[in-house]
Amino acid sequence: MNFELTAEQLRIQQEAREFADQVIAPRSIEMDETAKFPLDIFKQIGEKGWLGIPFAKEYGGMGSDTLTYSIVAEEIGRASVSVGLSYVASISIGASPIAMYGTEEQKQRYLVPLAQGKELASFGLTEENAGSDAGGVETTAILDGDEYILNGVKRWITNSNYASVITVAAVTEQHANGRKRISSFIVPTNTPGVSVTSPYKKMGARASDTGEVVMKNVRIPKENLLGRANFGMKQFLTILNGGRISIAAISVGLAQAALDKALAHAKQRKQFGRPISDFQAVQFKLADMSMELELARNMLYKAAWLKDQGKPYIKECAYAKLFASETSFRSSNQALQILGGTGYMQEAEVERYLRDAKILEIGEGTSEIQRLVIARQLGC
Repeated sequence: MNFELTAEQLRIQQEAREFADQVIAPRSIEMDETAKFPLDIFKQIGEKGWLGIPFAKEYGGMGSDTLTYSIVAEEIGRASVSVGLSYVASISIGASPIAMYGTEEQKQRYLVPLAQGKELASFGLTEENAGSDAGGVETTAILDGDEYILNGVKRWITNSNYASVITVAAVTEQHANGRKRISSFIVPTNTPGVSVTSPYKKMGARASDTGEVVMKNVRIPKENLLGRANFGMKQFLTILNGGRISIAAISVGLAQAALDKALAHAKQRKQFGRPISDFQAVQFKLADMSMELELARNMLYKAAWLKDQGKPYIKECAYAKLFASETSFRSSNQALQILGGTGYMQEAEVERYLRDAKILEIGEGTSEIQRLVIARQLGC
């Protein structure tokens, strides 16, 4: 069993770390305050090829693997959860459905510019009544000659205002007994009838663009059906497994940021004539943060490795997402406690960590859903 990263992975990790520290981190407070999507940063990320890390070179990608992608996502998430969420959303749930299920023509037309970093992608599953209950989708797609007509509203859609294309789940069969058949569609966001709301005003991850995508009599060619008709739910559940690895990566990055900030403060801050890092109460908090971070990172890397090896990874990605996201919240809370009154101030950043961490326990399946997935994998 080898826990070492390859020379190439270490090189990319170092490059991503430097980019995160020099380009993203200095603007993290500003992005949170203005809630403005940093399009210029994403142009730089695209130029580095990082939006195409896991995609084949023939489609404009780097031809690398999930583990390498997770390493980069971790570093970006360490500097900004906002940037991290939009980054992973474009790759793991936006472009990946096309890479996995698209025809050659679809890949050339839609995947290539995404993998080359020229455009961003989005994922349209969630609705008012379809979240944890993914089968509650109400958006419809009706075949009319050589076109499908889509009607519906997708909510809480990451990158909605900046994506060139969105992968949409829509009902293509509705039976009298209430049973639905769902299919996947590639919908360019400039298609007539598609409109996007202004970004939501959120508690955290404020610079990650999130809004509603409204589709009114949107006509797309039937060639934009992604994969087989009526197999959309199976496709989306598979995509969400990969998405959970992505959220785990962002969570590990945030937990690392919280530990770094708390440790630096504990060594510098003095009380009773000594650095507070000398006191056992603080040492125990730091030790727990460090231990949980190590466990979360190992879970993340194992899930990514299993996926890359083509081995079953449903349970492991649920482990990683659940534990890492809850670790990021606990670590952010402990960091704020260690910093005390200083941590409550915006300029200290840890109050933002705590606000940002909460969405990581919700997106790509709540903590409760992850526990349900794990229980089902156990045969319950």
